[in-house]
Amino acid sequence: MRALAMGAVMVDRALVMGGGGIVGIAWETGILKGLLGGGVDPSAADLVIGTSAGATVGAQVAAGANFSDLLAVQLGPIDPRQTQLLAEGDHQAAAAVFAYIAAAGELSQSVRAQIGAMALAAQTPSEARRLEMVDARLGIADWPPTRLLITSVDAVSGAFVVWERGAGATLAQAVAASSAVPGLYPPVTIADRRYIDGGFRSGTSADLAHGAKSVLIVAPIGRGNKGTAALTRQLDGEIAEVEAAGGKVLLIEPDAASLEAFGPNLMDPDRRAVAADAGVRQGQAIAAEARKLWTAVPA
Repeated sequence: MRALAMGAVMVDRALVMGGGGIVGIAWETGILKGLLGGGVDPSAADLVIGTSAGATVGAQVAAGANFSDLLAVQLGPIDPRQTQLLAEGDHQAAAAVFAYIAAAGELSQSVRAQIGAMALAAQTPSEARRLEMVDARLGIADWPPTRLLITSVDAVSGAFVVWERGAGATLAQAVAASSAVPGLYPPVTIADRRYIDGGFRSGTSADLAHGAKSVLIVAPIGRGNKGTAALTRQLDGEIAEVEAAGGKVLLIEPDAASLEAFGPNLMDPDRRAVAADAGVRQGQAIAAEARKLWTAVPA
């Protein structure tokens, strides 16, 4: 395993897909489908950055998946393996993690290390079962040709680790690690280390797009929307960093209708369809603005 060097990326278009649980995956999928219907092709990105829920959607975008097919999955029945895994999670441990974050008020490396310790101690389903489910959900055999960065956190040290092709993880391992919500899912073993959800460093890690000319951020957990003050500060800082380097940024975060569709629990699979539909509507509504930043789909 190797960590990504945090330098400028020098690409035209970067697509950043943020964390937001099962509901966030559905909403992000709807957003992308809505943008496509409005003349903006998200798969034209030169670089895709995925965190937690966004690791799944980002990998699918980078692999050139059909957005209509992805949306149909969100509108259909949930994989029963997902339901079973959620039922077997250590929900008390997960609640303790989020209470700890709220009390800490920050997501420093030392705080992340403590979160990792809590994740390692939680009673969760097996890694093998989770990886099997993630692999099936992705339906992608290998890292795609479009450059894809997937974020995670070392469960012991709290260090920020970014995965990409050639970094020592399979695509399923990287996605599973990036979305390993402490308490609900097991930390993921890659080589001799274990990793947890990249969203515990940042909901987006949009700073990885530093140097890109145009950056489209899709963030289910936006500025204060179902997030913490720490995540809001992190996102604001990341956007400022990209803009200071000359990049133009469009942040898509849930509007009022999307937030209502989300409901109170971002891990509630029953909210997927309404969240996806809300995403489609919001994506269509913002497509005209996005076209100023992105490349329009030929008529």
